[in-house]
Amino acid sequence: MVFRQLFDATSSTYTYLLGDLPSGEAVLIDPVYDNERRDLALVRECGLRLVATLDTHVHADHVTAAWLLKQRCGSEILLSRAAGAANVDRALQHGDRVSFGNRHLEVRATPGHTNGCLSYVLDDHSMAFTGDSLLIRGCGRTDFQQGSAATLYRSVREQILSLPPGCLLYPGHDYRGVTVTSVAEELRFNPRLGGDASEADFTGYMQHLGLPHPKQMAVAVPANLQCGRPEGTGALPVQPDWAPLTFTFGGLWEIRPAALEELLAARTLPALQLIDVREPQEFNDSLGHIPGALSVPLPELMARVGELDPARPLIAVCRSGARSAQAVVLLQKAGFTQVANMGGGMLRWMAELLPVEVSSA
Repeated sequence: MVFRQLFDATSSTYTYLLGDLPSGEAVLIDPVYDNERRDLALVRECGLRLVATLDTHVHADHVTAAWLLKQRCGSEILLSRAAGAANVDRALQHGDRVSFGNRHLEVRATPGHTNGCLSYVLDDHSMAFTGDSLLIRGCGRTDFQQGSAATLYRSVREQILSLPPGCLLYPGHDYRGVTVTSVAEELRFNPRLGGDASEADFTGYMQHLGLPHPKQMAVAVPANLQCGRPEGTGALPVQPDWAPLTFTFGGLWEIRPAALEELLAARTLPALQLIDVREPQEFNDSLGHIPGALSVPLPELMARVGELDPARPLIAVCRSGARSAQAVVLLQKAGFTQVANMGGGMLRWMAELLPVEVSSA
């Protein structure tokens, strides 16, 4: 099974990718709207197909990417029936099962933080995804969105901390950089819900937290009651349209050599800037260079950036795609917005038998 834990620094939210390699099916738990491109790039690079998104609850601190991901790749939107949200494809209840290939997640209702909180338990009980119901050495607040301290206490003790001691617990957030805990650890060390803490102890604790409401609450809750669908037309975020680009998990736009060659041959993009960031001697070695490319070695790039036009699309090339990826990062920092890396570099260009030229010495 493929398992990845992803992080959104703005809201301190964890997103989880689970994939079944034999079938290629995958699910995402608690995806964040602003990270949709990153998450889909990871799914693609892992050789998986996203079949569903699962939110643990209606979030108050970020907007879910569930609707956006459905538009991009057809994944189903799964959320608690008790949440009462629109645009849900499958409304989940306690005891349901969510399958992805040969694996599945058990759905456990764990209300208390909100009325519609769910926790997802992997089929072999080796890991569980607790959302905000149980955090590492803490838990979600209970003072809004139908919250109830007494209900949350019973949810966590009966549905999460009753799992095997070695079961790894993955929360919806962590604000200290801690990534995972276990049932045994939380039973022993959680100051709110572990040890001999009673329901009365927990309720008294939660009544005196005095926390401010999340900064994004006024935006996030209404949006998440629509599963992240934007108001009005529901238009998708703009994708680059100047070339057939693919977004990578590393955070860069890339173009395939064959696609670049088609652009160059058709001359459909006369404003295109093509720079080769290899050393001068490499520009004319056995690999040659792409016809029309400008030699701008990476160590000279920032000093020569004035030779390039930030208003025109630009593609960077090198031997393997590594140095040109760094060039793209530097150009983005310099204000270039239409910039991409040629994936695989000249090695892939040559492997695909695309045209090259070698300048005479």
